[in-house]
Amino acid sequence: MPRFAANLTMLFTEVPFLDRFARSAQAGFQGVEFLFPYDHPAAEIRKRLDEHRLYLVLHNLPAGDWAAGERGIACHPDRVAEFRDGVGLALRYARALGVRQLNCLAGKAPPGVPAARLHETLVANLRYAAKRLREEDIGLLVEPINTFDIPGFHLCRTRQALDLIDEVGADNLRLQYDLYHAQRMEGELAATLEKELRRIGHVQIADNPGRHEPGTGEINFEFLFKHLDRLGYAGWVGCEYKPAATTEGGLDWRRALCG
Repeated sequence: MPRFAANLTMLFTEVPFLDRFARSAQAGFQGVEFLFPYDHPAAEIRKRLDEHRLYLVLHNLPAGDWAAGERGIACHPDRVAEFRDGVGLALRYARALGVRQLNCLAGKAPPGVPAARLHETLVANLRYAAKRLREEDIGLLVEPINTFDIPGFHLCRTRQALDLIDEVGADNLRLQYDLYHAQRMEGELAATLEKELRRIGHVQIADNPGRHEPGTGEINFEFLFKHLDRLGYAGWVGCEYKPAATTEGGLDWRRALCG
């Protein structure tokens, strides 16, 4: 059975962020993840992790002005200095919180910038981030996002991300494979997991349609969880879904689909 991590950006949202750690532990999770820690002192997050014996699986590099609709700046040629400053900030939090992987969101393509320039910028930024993280034995992830939910997102398909990883050429850069985004863009979930497992650093889940908990849509999670076990996947599976009702009320999927 996979090890599941509660995504605190999506789950237990009826309580303040710092209270979600306790709720996660009470619900039986041993790991957590979230988009960003930067609105809270690292010491406050560390306190919650230690108090509830939780492992922080990952968080993202700073991704621009999220409230204004930005979804990453790694492909933005005019914001390279900001991106590099963000890598430094993420590393300071990672040291304090014991995080061993950080995810990079490529961002939406800014208007009027040639695709080749966006790609060149993204490759250079990923090389910079991977080098900085490697110095502290931390992995870097890059994640394709479906363009139905986020129109214009620069990195949207698994093959595109894998080719990017090859071009960057960093041994600590791997794929964050979100089954929901992949299902919306391309399908072939089981085949991709089997073929590319060695290059997948983290798996995330949500069902489709609706992005709700497993068992609410078309994805055969019972099969995929057993498939991950057969393949020997040793990483975490992040529960990055929107509960159809309450978080606790929708957690029966773990028993129903995993035995």
